[in-house]
Amino acid sequence: MNKTNRQKAFDIYKEHGGKIALTEIARMLGSPEGTVRGWKSKDKWDEKLNGTFQKEKENAPIEKAERSKKNKGGAPKGNKNAKGNSGGAPSNNKNAVSHGLFAKWLPPDTLEILTGVAQLGPADMLWQNIMIQYTAVLRSQKIMYVQDHYDKSEETIGMSQGIDSQSMTKMVQMAWDKQDQFLSAQSRAMSVLNNMIKQFILIADEKDERRLKLQQIEAGIELTKAQTAKIEKTLDNDSSATFPDISGLLAPIDE
Repeated sequence: MNKTNRQKAFDIYKEHGGKIALTEIARMLGSPEGTVRGWKSKDKWDEKLNGTFQKEKENAPIEKAERSKKNKGGAPKGNKNAKGNSGGAPSNNKNAVSHGLFAKWLPPDTLEILTGVAQLGPADMLWQNIMIQYTAVLRSQKIMYVQDHYDKSEETIGMSQGIDSQSMTKMVQMAWDKQDQFLSAQSRAMSVLNNMIKQFILIADEKDERRLKLQQIEAGIELTKAQTAKIEKTLDNDSSATFPDISGLLAPIDE
């Protein structure tokens, strides 16, 4: 019988004694890295390597026999918990039809995304959120850029017209208003990003190579914080101060 990629992935991991990067296994099999991580988590590869599963297998016949002796004859006398149950899950149990429920109510594209997400472990999902949040923070540098002290924005948001006259309503934002909003939004985004990084470090495997990339991201965060503090301090006194270009911080994500 031909082995599935899931089985082959564990075989490769076992052959290397758990000392091979999951990205390398994914490359060898042509499977997504997140999928391989999901297999490792769900199939408990490390426990299998340490012999945990083998011990459980050896003890199972004894434990099963003991349970059979204890349970012979059904539930204990007077126990009514299983009354009316002919075996298996209750007739109104919906656990087994959750996938069918999703297929019935979710659009096909959403169901496809759900199927892919189901293969990811908690650390993988958290990592993807870190990447999305960090990318959004960096992208905002261009969107919310304030050129200098005189950078004023005007936009028409309403217009009315009478028989002999017309009027417009405009929204005006001065440079200091825009800079204040940007700094506040960035501080909130940085706090969320920092919390996600801390959570990832807590749940990720110690051998997870993504921990190294987090050091680059954290360095970028610290640099951005330092530049933000400097700008906040100098803008009040220097009308020619501009927001520095930090597009180089994108490098950790592109690598």
